[in-house]
Amino acid sequence: MERVILLNDEELIKKYVEDCELRNYVPMTIRRYRNDVKFLSRFLRKKGKTLIEATKEDFKDFIRYMKNERKCKYTRIERIFSSFSSFYDFLEESGLIVKSPIPSIKKRYLRRYKENNHGERKLISIEEMARFINSIGDIRDKAIALLLAKTGIRRGELISIDLEDINWNDMSIILKPKAKRSNRIVFFDEEAAYILRKWIRMRSSIAAKDEKALFVSYKTGKRLRDNGVERAFRYWAARIGLHNPYSDRIEDHFTPHNCRHWFTTWLMRNGMPREYVKELRGDARREAIDIYYHIDREELKKSYLACIPKLGVR
Repeated sequence: MERVILLNDEELIKKYVEDCELRNYVPMTIRRYRNDVKFLSRFLRKKGKTLIEATKEDFKDFIRYMKNERKCKYTRIERIFSSFSSFYDFLEESGLIVKSPIPSIKKRYLRRYKENNHGERKLISIEEMARFINSIGDIRDKAIALLLAKTGIRRGELISIDLEDINWNDMSIILKPKAKRSNRIVFFDEEAAYILRKWIRMRSSIAAKDEKALFVSYKTGKRLRDNGVERAFRYWAARIGLHNPYSDRIEDHFTPHNCRHWFTTWLMRNGMPREYVKELRGDARREAIDIYYHIDREELKKSYLACIPKLGVR
């Protein structure tokens, strides 16, 4: 085994990223993990320590720093510690440390968020979703929110869509391969098609030359990143009171993932068979029999168009 123990923090993070790539993590996750670990490295450097030398006391100091000086919510601190968990698992697996300190830190000092937040993820009505979509004054952001609601795709899947992935005749999109997704084909309806076409007409004057991405940044003209989607979505949701950015309670938040929850719930309430919903969600086939279960594409599309809620988009 290569002796990476002599590597500095920067080189060690590079090795960790290579390990994530080997494990087939999606680029968005790798980027987030890398940035969080780099942030920790800078924090420890001020204490004269490296990532390998970090102790439980250092992580307690980090929590105090994030909470008291940076005024971060427990939701963000917990998310960052999920990155630390992955990184220190890598160190443990590589034999660089005996045991990861992160599980015990999370159990003792980050439990408060878990204990105080047993609320369920917010589910809004069809009328509320229609009000939300129609309140969005930016055509790109409206297309993003509408496509999330009408397809139930994840944020990372949305930003990976290229123009050439859209089949306008079939009203379908072929998503990029992802570790978490089985079926890669999703459908959209006439409402989504109408808004998408409006956005694409505007996109032509914004996108950088040869940029293939469906959704691009207004600033760079390049592919929109996941944090750009998140910021835009939360901004419009907060404007009409669906999202409270100052609350730590999950039921007070309305984020892109809520659209996946909404999509699933309303398809089922409108009578779509569970197997069809699972297919459109791209859920992993966990049982052996699932491998042999095939769904007719035309029947799936017909069922989708019959069950997906109409929002009166304008």
